[in-house]
Amino acid sequence: MLTGKKVLLGVTGGIAAFKAASLCSKLVKEGAEVRVIMTDSATKFITELTMQALSKNFVYTDTFDEKHAESIAHINLADWADLVLVAPATANIIGKMAAGIADDMLSTTLLATQAPIMLAPAMNVHMYEHPAVTRNLSELAARGVLMIEPGEGLLACGYTGKGRMEEPESIVQVVNDYFAREDRISQKPLSGKKMVVTAGGTVERIDPVRYITNDSSGKMGFAIAKAAQRLGADVVLIAGHTQVEPPVGIPVTRVLSAQDMYEAVQAVWSDTDILVKAAAVADYRPKEAAVQKIKKSDDSLVLELVKNIDILETLGKQKTMQFLIGFAAETENVEQHAMDKLKRKNCDLLVANDVTALGAGFGSETNIVNIYDASGLVRSVPKMAKDEVALQILELVGERLAGTDR
Repeated sequence: MLTGKKVLLGVTGGIAAFKAASLCSKLVKEGAEVRVIMTDSATKFITELTMQALSKNFVYTDTFDEKHAESIAHINLADWADLVLVAPATANIIGKMAAGIADDMLSTTLLATQAPIMLAPAMNVHMYEHPAVTRNLSELAARGVLMIEPGEGLLACGYTGKGRMEEPESIVQVVNDYFAREDRISQKPLSGKKMVVTAGGTVERIDPVRYITNDSSGKMGFAIAKAAQRLGADVVLIAGHTQVEPPVGIPVTRVLSAQDMYEAVQAVWSDTDILVKAAAVADYRPKEAAVQKIKKSDDSLVLELVKNIDILETLGKQKTMQFLIGFAAETENVEQHAMDKLKRKNCDLLVANDVTALGAGFGSETNIVNIYDASGLVRSVPKMAKDEVALQILELVGERLAGTDR
């Protein structure tokens, strides 16, 4: 299944380095061309000769040991790879990657490559849970580094907990799935579909200098728009108040209030195939917006709020052939609230997250979501970059529209 794929395997100095031999062998048997970089510490656990025999290629350990005069090894390897897989990935290499340190062959190559990077962390449970390691992993996930979660169980150090490198068979399956997915993306499964994406928060004016809004940054909606374009859709982006710039190359209609957003969606609704309602729309607005700035006077100020139009519910009632995806940002009872919202608003899919969870809140670079349909939970997406979360959501949409429903 990996025939023709070029995998650069990085092996670092943890006891799980012995698993790298089996991993390398299995990748080669699957048809991949494998080249190996070992850190100096890794060679204390497993020999270069072992990895050379299994990969049938030179093993690289020293940045200054140039095996071919016509090229610079770490740049050549960085350009060569279709995927860089670091297994095991110790706390040390994770920290170097997060900080941009390049002080050996592996860290230098990781800094130079434009290929996707996949990490299989392995370390003591207390190291894995250390705030510095947690921060570094979150930083790398936000940059789009792919993670293979470590397993739980008895560790080599004698502790029991999370930190054991995933088994080679499972890692090979993840690599297979990654390349299969890239092949599906290259086929543009949403080609010919018009997708409307709403993003950001709405602004409801109190007076000319004050307004009601929320913490939505627009990052998730913008990630959805980019993923839709990558999958071949004709994308229309409708954005409210955002903290970041919209993706380049996608037309944007800017709006302020909930009513503005509703009207913008209605203008394109009739020929929409897919609507992703990722915007955080204000539920209420001031009954009357003051024409002039409200001056401070009494100790209290009473604002009368009235309900805004519920865009998602309205479109759910109006839809004919449109595929409708809603979002729910919750702080408690996530599944209960998500299923209730999906049914009330007649969504085909509902993407829910707990915004109180670390790495899933407003403005973060990552997200953690559960995707529901009328029958319940369809897919759980662990913490990863919002661009990656967006691809997972839209892949599911493509499967539903194609009738494959994997």
